[in-house]
Amino acid sequence: MTYVAKRLLAMIPILLGLTVIVFLMMALIPGDPATAILGSYATPDNVERLNRQLGLDRPLHEQYLIWLGNILEGDFGRSYSLNRPVADEVLERFSATLLLAGAALLLCSVFGLLAGTLSAVRQFGWTDRIVTLLVLIGISMPSFWLGLLMILLFAVTLQWLPASGMVAIYGGGGPLDILTHLVLPAFTLAVVATGVIARLTRASMLEVLRQDYIRTARAKGLPERRVIWRHAFKAALVTVIPVIGIQAGFVLGGAVYIETVFQWPGVGAMLVKAISTRDLLLVQGGVLVVAASYVLFNLAADLLQAALDPRLKG
Repeated sequence: MTYVAKRLLAMIPILLGLTVIVFLMMALIPGDPATAILGSYATPDNVERLNRQLGLDRPLHEQYLIWLGNILEGDFGRSYSLNRPVADEVLERFSATLLLAGAALLLCSVFGLLAGTLSAVRQFGWTDRIVTLLVLIGISMPSFWLGLLMILLFAVTLQWLPASGMVAIYGGGGPLDILTHLVLPAFTLAVVATGVIARLTRASMLEVLRQDYIRTARAKGLPERRVIWRHAFKAALVTVIPVIGIQAGFVLGGAVYIETVFQWPGVGAMLVKAISTRDLLLVQGGVLVVAASYVLFNLAADLLQAALDPRLKG
């Protein structure tokens, strides 16, 4: 509990730093938000009145403190392009993004760990060469381009899977319908992370397999499967888990453009529209939630790593 408390306290300055970065990132963008919101009604009087209503006529530090105080109270403001609370819109969209990122993280973790382990066990064999080749291809391939190829092959040519959306337009919404729409974007999003996890797993397993206690376990006559999965894999997992936490953040961030390719109704698609309409509060709320989720993923990975290796708590 002491270790968990220390890690939670260490998150406070990180989250505060995130709020500063997110606020400045949007506040310093060239252009006048009031003019973009008013459009054809952007007369000087109307722009000045709207800036006063939004608090944009105040000094930058005052705007930040007001925005931060509202966030601490759970008020992310109101979206001007959607005319609804930002918190409601972000949370509704974030559930779809979390489903996509969670499925992609599950795929890349399972396939990455399995591929890396098999590659290390069969070092310099055909399995190792094939896995290494596939990993290099996956890491080198842009995700958005792979997504377009997936749509062309499985949705247009073979017509096995839907090309876009989260549910069917007519008569959809069931678990099976969501699952069929999830396959292509989740697989596309998981490819690069799978390659990264597989490469690190292979390197960690090779290092562990050279240790004395592994040779001792084999000398005692333990089954090879037990030596690999019970002893070597568990030891290698301590090194791999932090990387899985980092990849969780990249998967969550990568969902932004993958959602655009597949028209997935998540935070990424919402941010693209909000940026085009200069809806600053909506952009700030969406980016802040995604960034905070990245921090929480890394915290979970650290706690899991410490549970597997108690020496790290010191």
